[in-house]
Amino acid sequence: MVRVPLSPQERQRGERFGILLRQARGDRSMVDVAAAAGVSAETLRKIETGRAPTPAFFTVAALAHTLRLSLDDLAAACAEGAEDGEQAMSA
Repeated sequence: MVRVPLSPQERQRGERFGILLRQARGDRSMVDVAAAAGVSAETLRKIETGRAPTPAFFTVAALAHTLRLSLDDLAAACAEGAEDGEQAMSA
């Protein structure tokens, strides 16, 4: 399968998402949060650093649940600063 390269806006949105997760994780270890969400620590690391800017919906949902974040709030926060016409968040 060939992946379409991400636009700069999609990369920035992924970076904003990673920052939100890092902030929500606070003092909890990456390993603890990843295990509680049922994802690998490497997956969480890639998302938090922006290297995985478009994680799967179920990964996002599991992390949001574990970190007690609203999916609506995450989508809105990731859309902040987005250019006109860009949708909130792709999964």
